Amino acid sequence: MVPATKLSVLEISAIFLSITALLSYINHRFIGLPTTIGVMVISMLLSICAIFLGFLGFDDLIDYEVSLLDQLDFTEVLLDGMLSMLLFAGALHVNVSDLRRYKLPIGILACAGTLLSTVIIAGALYLLLPLLGFDLAFIWCLLFGALISPTDPIAVMGILQSAGAPKSIETVIAGESLFNDGIGVVIFVLLLGALSSGDIPTTYHVAHSFAVEAGGGIVFGLVIGGILYYLLQSIDSYQEEVLLTLAGVIGGYALASHWHLSGPLAMVMMGLMVGNHGRSMAMSDKTRHYVDLFWELIDEILNAILFVLIGLEVVMIVFSSNLFIASGLTILIALLARLIVVGITTTTFNKQLALPSGAWKVLTWGGLRGGISVALVLQLPDGTERDILLALTYAVVVFSILIQGLSIGKVAKTIR
Repeated sequence: MVPATKLSVLEISAIFLSITALLSYINHRFIGLPTTIGVMVISMLLSICAIFLGFLGFDDLIDYEVSLLDQLDFTEVLLDGMLSMLLFAGALHVNVSDLRRYKLPIGILACAGTLLSTVIIAGALYLLLPLLGFDLAFIWCLLFGALISPTDPIAVMGILQSAGAPKSIETVIAGESLFNDGIGVVIFVLLLGALSSGDIPTTYHVAHSFAVEAGGGIVFGLVIGGILYYLLQSIDSYQEEVLLTLAGVIGGYALASHWHLSGPLAMVMMGLMVGNHGRSMAMSDKTRHYVDLFWELIDEILNAILFVLIGLEVVMIVFSSNLFIASGLTILIALLARLIVVGITTTTFNKQLALPSGAWKVLTWGGLRGGISVALVLQLPDGTERDILLALTYAVVVFSILIQGLSIGKVAKTIR
């Protein structure tokens, strides 16, 4: 049953979109979990069933699934396809005034917090993994720390809102996650370059590269956002204005990548500018309605597809008993690193934050990992190290989405 010929982009897109639509229907009709979590659970169960049938000698289903996933470049689909639109859509409804109020802790969590988390996770894995028979060079541990540290608010934001979590906590989590994706990607790319070349970059090189990619991405996003604002302000036709926002996102992300600037940070800045200035001063009520509706649908559809792909990817993981133990240990390390970063930030800026007592619990438990971690680990060169890190990444992401994502509402209610 394995496809004899390579499928076209249209055929692959049709297959995965159809799977996502069917699983979304099943979840909504019979299960009732949040869409992203529900479709991921069902797709994981399907993959586990395929693996079990494979053990029984029925290999056709798992071979077909593996063949489809092999033909789909998950990293390219997410980093070069979905990420630009997801980040823009996420930033579109974030209030800049709220971000300004919490700019210091958000900035520290997104920048220093991501760096600190990377180092903590890398150091812990470097010391503990050899006890389980996995000897990884420190550069590989650093790569894992960089790819697993960025948080993903996609699954948790709706749950926090329905649980009645304080607006201040929502703002901090959303603001941090919008920026630390870009920071994490920059750190990962620098480390991957060091791994490929075998040279340890100097402090100047790291600082220069970081400033050019991150700083350049922010400036570029503001420039494109300004141009987009002018264009939106000069007309009043929702069809063209929706098209302008879509072109700005896709074209801007492609151009930022071509110039080796941070596309994720550019999209965040453009989304903030269009969402806060463009929506209020450059759009009519009718245009604003259609722009909001369009990007809300894009966000929901792409997230559903993304989480289906994460669930299906389980067939690509080869676990052993020691790797299961290592995965559990890594989950604890990732949570501990998150707790340390959040604890330092909330303690240091307790007065400025003015967060309710116990907010650290929501900030820690609500720091979900998602598709960007899976996309980054799949960029690593083939080998034993990549296989180990792929399994560890998948374990942290699945635990994060299923366990943390489904229980964050209860945690939020404890701080009322």
